Amino acid sequence: MNPLALELNETLKGSVVEALFSDMGKRLYFPNGIISQGGEAAKDAYFANGTIGMAVAGGTPIELDSYKKNMPSLNSRETVAYAKTAGSPDIRALWKEKIIEKNPNLKGKNFSLPVLVPGLTAVLSYVADLFIDADKPLLAADPCWDNYELITCARRGADFHQFKCFENGKFNLAGLEAAMKADADKYGSVRVLLNFPQNPSGYSPTKDEAKAIVAIVRRLAEAGKKVLVLSDDAYFGLNYEDDIEPQSLFAYMADLHENVLAIKADGPTKEDFAWGFRTGFITFGSKALTDEQYTALTTKFMGAIRSSVSCSATPSQSLVLKALQDPAHEAQKKELRKMLQARYDAVRKFVNTHKSSKLTALPFNSGYFMSFHVEGGIAEDLRKKLLKDKGIGVIQIDPYTLRVAFSSIDEEKIEEVYSQIYDVAEEM
Repeated sequence: MNPLALELNETLKGSVVEALFSDMGKRLYFPNGIISQGGEAAKDAYFANGTIGMAVAGGTPIELDSYKKNMPSLNSRETVAYAKTAGSPDIRALWKEKIIEKNPNLKGKNFSLPVLVPGLTAVLSYVADLFIDADKPLLAADPCWDNYELITCARRGADFHQFKCFENGKFNLAGLEAAMKADADKYGSVRVLLNFPQNPSGYSPTKDEAKAIVAIVRRLAEAGKKVLVLSDDAYFGLNYEDDIEPQSLFAYMADLHENVLAIKADGPTKEDFAWGFRTGFITFGSKALTDEQYTALTTKFMGAIRSSVSCSATPSQSLVLKALQDPAHEAQKKELRKMLQARYDAVRKFVNTHKSSKLTALPFNSGYFMSFHVEGGIAEDLRKKLLKDKGIGVIQIDPYTLRVAFSSIDEEKIEEVYSQIYDVAEEM
């Protein structure tokens, strides 16, 4: 094993992080190569810096006019220059401030500076690299986003375990606890991914349910089990009902117990309506971790980034940073969220006033989606018929689950779209 990896492992020795590491997590390190040497030169090479493979003139990266004319408000360092492996220090610091603003329970708590990666999928993939392998499975809800299984099984060669997300029309707390306990008992640790608002159901826990989830994790940790809780907060803040827990579960898990490692996956992709920017953040929190250990864990993740994509795109980071600094940004977000609220309200009104022998709406109260349980396991047949006969596109998640993204349907079309979905289902 590389000496740099051994050094990081020694720093993390005895922590919950060490106990949860995969084989790859133990092996990863950040090399003292071009990037780190270039970082040293950026500080001290006052005469000439011949370290980084960029073309520079007068100390500034050169830039083609064909790029510049389309991004007139950004300078070349904000567009064509390489970004730092973990992301721009300015946007990382500002995003941490925003996390605390949106999650006041984190105020005063010691958690890491977010690491920037190319999209939330990259967050999940890197977390899997460090903490999931053949004898360290991932647990998630059923139904769930299909990429969770792809990352876990195809990329990491690990088992993907699921608990039934809903029972009797409510979030299945008992099923979650039983599944976590089963994994913990078998493997000595558990890695659970909790995605709220959930894809595909569009459900977020109520305040009481959130407290119950935290209590489940605490009981396992107090029993001596090591627990990794990955909060996929891709759709954070898109809540449409008053009883929803407004803060991320990360806000409660970050200092819950020394046996709990909390990881928050978030970014502007969905919550700030910047889908194509591919900008995501990884943030870590654990009650017992020191600043030195947070640095070591961050360095491990930098090794995962360096060995895959090297760094994220600079223009996206620059644009997001400037947007977050814009005084009008939050007001603009509120206007778009009002639009989504109106679409949600229209869908809610429809499903509350219409019945179907073939379709049952899963609980939904937030996010971009809602889903139906399809009787008879004919979700794919229904999807194809809607597309072919009615020109309506929806997603089959599994044989029994049909997802509808009301976020992408104009409000005036919702009544007709859902009427067609119900009618076609009844005909089949």
